[in-house]
Amino acid sequence: MEAGAGKKEEMAKVKITSKSHIKPGKIIGRKECQLVTFDLPYLAFYYNQKLLFYKGGEFEDKVEKLKDGLRVVLEEFYQLGGKLGKDEEGVFRVDYDDNMEGVEVLEAIAEGISVDELAADEGTSSLKDLIPYNGVLNLEGLQRPLLSVQLTKLRDGLAMGCAFNHAILDGTSTWHFMSSWAQICSGSNTISFPPFLERTKAWNTRVKLDLNLPPNPVTSSNSDAKQGPQLREKLFRFSEAAVDKIKSKVNSNPPSDGSKPFSTFQSLSVHIWQHVTQARNLKPEDYTVFTVFADCRKRVDPPMPDSYFGNLIQAIFTVTAAGSLLANPPEFGASVIQKAIEAHNAKAIDERNKEWEAAPKIFQFKDAGVNCVAVGSSPRFKVYEVDFGWGKPEGVRSGSNNRFDGMVYLYQGKSGGRSIDVEITLEAEALEKLEKDKEFLMED
Repeated sequence: MEAGAGKKEEMAKVKITSKSHIKPGKIIGRKECQLVTFDLPYLAFYYNQKLLFYKGGEFEDKVEKLKDGLRVVLEEFYQLGGKLGKDEEGVFRVDYDDNMEGVEVLEAIAEGISVDELAADEGTSSLKDLIPYNGVLNLEGLQRPLLSVQLTKLRDGLAMGCAFNHAILDGTSTWHFMSSWAQICSGSNTISFPPFLERTKAWNTRVKLDLNLPPNPVTSSNSDAKQGPQLREKLFRFSEAAVDKIKSKVNSNPPSDGSKPFSTFQSLSVHIWQHVTQARNLKPEDYTVFTVFADCRKRVDPPMPDSYFGNLIQAIFTVTAAGSLLANPPEFGASVIQKAIEAHNAKAIDERNKEWEAAPKIFQFKDAGVNCVAVGSSPRFKVYEVDFGWGKPEGVRSGSNNRFDGMVYLYQGKSGGRSIDVEITLEAEALEKLEKDKEFLMED
């Protein structure tokens, strides 16, 4: 059996075959764009990793098409071809110059791996070698490209692993870029919505940060990750019928205070929060925090366009005792989440920014809160519509960076409609309980 396992591992190996850099297809000149208070907390997060995989042959042709499209789309999204920099006062910014190397493109081969095997993998172990910049801090963008793309030839398709520097863009901007790139590759000469690059229109305080890279950033980040309990990740797929059922259950007994019905997001969030709390075996008096990274483009005053390029998200925290969350019906937790989200208006955003500027705090995962469930990404992102001209992806996943106990990524489900994919990272013991929880899985 061991020999067979070794052979399988050998087949699944990923080998990097080449590395190149892609720049915008036209002269841009020197550009400097100050990072703002919405961006800065993420400097000590890791590169944001996304993986899309597609069926079909003609790998070399696809690679050339992707590179040609990238040259065009970078004419608008040129910041991704730049580097992090600091001005003379120590304020972080994105620098772009035509002599910079641009976006890193790695080509690789893993003909032992099929698209169906990737699609069926509910963990992330097989995904790791398909996405660049594992364990790389955003702060390293001072020296590294701000976007690295790995294109891997699979047995019957192509895997596209992207690592984006989270200090310069959030999920909304990430998927805006990906869909624009796909639009160019599908034959369009221009993109529908050019990025809005004036970050200082959203917020204009200059914050000096005294941040430097650790001496050996990659090894230090990876060794930190090995301490503490063993974590596991798993993808749970909720069909449209399951999502509708969860939502109608949460809304079956509406609160008497006249508040709005609970949204799909709020309903699914409380479903996850309750069942994760149960799986963790918390004491009734233990606190549990629910955190959502909310898009603030339409919450700020004046509102910013959807095409605003950068981070325009803030973490919204809410807390309750595990006993209250579990002893009450789901509308209790849903109401706690709804109130926190609705209270996060322009005034709350401004106050949070000013509070942060008075005592800048660089986020680390332990800051997400005690016994937390933290939701990132959004089922509103049209991830399965990223079609470069050879069909929709067979799967869309997050990499191993930026995962901690309680981190949840929500994606549009592949089956479309209102289906939602939920990626959850938990301590191994709690995840095992969750996997067997029929009520969580919506299995009758």
